[in-house]
Amino acid sequence: MLRVVESPAPPARADRSFEVTALAGVQRAIGRPPVVAAARGLSLFGEHAAGWFAAGLLGAAIDRDRRRDWLTGAVGVVAAHAASIAVKRVVRRQRPDDESVAVLVSTPSRLSFPSSHATSTTAAAVVYSGLTGRNLVPALVAPMLVSRLVLGVHYPTDVLAGSALGAAVGGLVRRRLGNRRRTR
Repeated sequence: MLRVVESPAPPARADRSFEVTALAGVQRAIGRPPVVAAARGLSLFGEHAAGWFAAGLLGAAIDRDRRRDWLTGAVGVVAAHAASIAVKRVVRRQRPDDESVAVLVSTPSRLSFPSSHATSTTAAAVVYSGLTGRNLVPALVAPMLVSRLVLGVHYPTDVLAGSALGAAVGGLVRRRLGNRRRTR
């Protein structure tokens, strides 16, 4: 006699369930009104890398001796943002969509990986650190990455991958600026 055995439902993807749990945990732990308000401000500042591009233009206006470097840095930040958009369109990972995660800000697309905010912020921090002589990375990158989780619009790996991409692009731009200074 032929016996039909029902196969169990496929297991949930471990990375997704872990990430949803981590994301919901961040929101429960620190998602208070003042933190959410600050996260929304960072979201607005970082949208399409506009705030970081404007910071580069401000640097160019103030630091006339290195105007070209600041402008190159600002363009590098936009290039990092563009790279993240290109990766998003290839990967096509959807933003968090789980009842345990509150989405607290609107987004221009449903694509999540990598975080463009994390990419442009990290690129700006790396490049502008070289131009200011101060390590801006801890002060700028960590708050932006956490803000994307607080707002419920990215998984933890989205912000980590975005930051890695931003560090790579920012490092290339910073190296180019250093090479240009040595050849002057």
